[in-house]
Amino acid sequence: MNDALIQRLDALKTSLEKREDCLGLLALGSCADQARLDEYSDLDFFVLVEEGKQEAYLNNLDWLSDCGPLAFVFRNSIDGHKIMWQDGIYAEYAIFEASRMPDIAFTSGNFLFKKEGLNVSSHPIKPLPNHHQSIDYALNEILTNLYVGLSRYHRGEKLAAFRLIQVHAIDRLIAMIDEIETPKTNNEDAFALDRRIEQRHPGLSEFFSQSIQGYDHSVEVAQYILSYLHTLTILNTKMTSEIIRLIKLKK
Repeated sequence: MNDALIQRLDALKTSLEKREDCLGLLALGSCADQARLDEYSDLDFFVLVEEGKQEAYLNNLDWLSDCGPLAFVFRNSIDGHKIMWQDGIYAEYAIFEASRMPDIAFTSGNFLFKKEGLNVSSHPIKPLPNHHQSIDYALNEILTNLYVGLSRYHRGEKLAAFRLIQVHAIDRLIAMIDEIETPKTNNEDAFALDRRIEQRHPGLSEFFSQSIQGYDHSVEVAQYILSYLHTLTILNTKMTSEIIRLIKLKK
């Protein structure tokens, strides 16, 4: 548990709760489940305000500086900022007028305060995105990632090859892995499946160490990934033969 982050959340609650036009502070992620806060955590939260007050809270950050001097402020979306206080505590947040909440996708949180009359749940109404993919879809995407990536590699586009083979193909593997084996934990991140993947599927650690070798090793990685796919299912013969042809082109 990270006492500094909990104290900062308490300071935010104190700063916001006294403002008449602020209706609630919704903690998200590990801020909502404070037992998960560790030395590498940051703060994620929504601030709920009265109608017409969003821009005022986005443009005037005194409610944040009340908790300590700000050292970094970056407006990363129309609704919020990424910030760091001078003491090194980092936060990402959004400001919403209450009427917007039914249209916002978020993981269930915990209200640190909620003023009387605020009819907003700590659970989302809008469905969360589904980043999972079927085995058939993901496998065929991976084959095309390998083929196009190797073609670009031999054309001299090594960065594009790296991203297709060692990033996009691996993303597809992560998207289908729950269909192949049962996760060891249920702590999936709905917005980023690579979060905590080593805890959910510890057996993938060896796969990652072999399939992410860097800018100069896309051909070797493509060969490794293709071999791995052969352990899962029967692959399309033509695509497989063309991928092998491109692998063998390496001088």
